[in-house]
Amino acid sequence: MNSKIIIPIIIIAISAIAIFLIPEESSMPSSENLYQYGFTFYDVEKIKESLSEKDIFMSTPSPVTDHTIGNYCAIQDDILSKISYCTTTAIQDPNGRSLGNISMGGVPDNPIMAIAVVESKPFVNSKSDEVKIVFESTIESLVCDCWNEKQPGGFESIESWIDAAETKYVESSQTAPLKSTVDGLGDETLILEITSKNESYLWTLIVLK
Repeated sequence: MNSKIIIPIIIIAISAIAIFLIPEESSMPSSENLYQYGFTFYDVEKIKESLSEKDIFMSTPSPVTDHTIGNYCAIQDDILSKISYCTTTAIQDPNGRSLGNISMGGVPDNPIMAIAVVESKPFVNSKSDEVKIVFESTIESLVCDCWNEKQPGGFESIESWIDAAETKYVESSQTAPLKSTVDGLGDETLILEITSKNESYLWTLIVLK
């Protein structure tokens, strides 16, 4: 066979092998590039700014890395096992009274979840306004300000989701926690929980990547 013909064939064969061996780019974020995907620990500043406009104040985030991490960033065992770093902040009303906490957990350079907790007493709706402000600010800061457009779960607004959860909880025996999960707003999953604790109620919003 003529050498002039052999060379192009070899080149074509090598090119085909090279194309075959190059892996497709993964759709999952690499550990070196996590900040491009979803919210980060720095986004707590967005929540803080949003809350301050509504006269709710947030403390500076405090890191938690010891055995107490589950007190602030616990959701369920399979997720807690992936959390080695947690930050938590206290939120207060204009009079300096404690409302609850907002925490984020994951690894030092990437949170995989956020929790906003508001304590309401003596009734489940005693802090209804504050719950709506905190949950709206958290969702809009960490996920998107697009609820009215997408209406996930068939709820026309974040407020209507909260109201529906409250109504269902009040109509229940209130002996078991209420849990409502919403997908479709962004890449994150949103979970709203209402639980009773002693003589108060805990409203919890969980944002999961």
